[in-house]
Amino acid sequence: MAYWLFKTEPDSFSIDTLKAQKVSCWEGVRNYQARNLLRDEVKLGDLVLIYHSSCKNVGVVGVARVVKESYPDYFAHNADSPYFDPKSTPEKPRWFMVDVEFVRKTHRLIPLSVMKSMPELSAMPLVKKGSRLSVMPVSESEWTAILGQES
Repeated sequence: MAYWLFKTEPDSFSIDTLKAQKVSCWEGVRNYQARNLLRDEVKLGDLVLIYHSSCKNVGVVGVARVVKESYPDYFAHNADSPYFDPKSTPEKPRWFMVDVEFVRKTHRLIPLSVMKSMPELSAMPLVKKGSRLSVMPVSESEWTAILGQES
């Protein structure tokens, strides 16, 4: 089992949305490095930190589990979708997604500011200036350190 952090903008899709839906596809990833991680490395049973970004209260808000491995992001083929990509076809998909299920909300928001102050997270791309990756691996020690901030 591996650990991941998936970023989402809560105005579009929040931890509460995932809680209500129970299971959801993680669509709309349009960065090649993040796409490659989803396509090639995120596996069934992996655990995911859900991270709210581009909002007032930025940070980790919950935990999800991967329940379906990579498959083509069909939103890329829908001209009405904000994730439409005319260069992606069903025969040659360019973008991929996974399905995740809600596990739990964290006891409290774990803010980015707190994570940036933690020496054990200093190698994590999330805390480095300019990191924009929406899907990133998390080591087991980073996972434990982040969730240790809940109380």
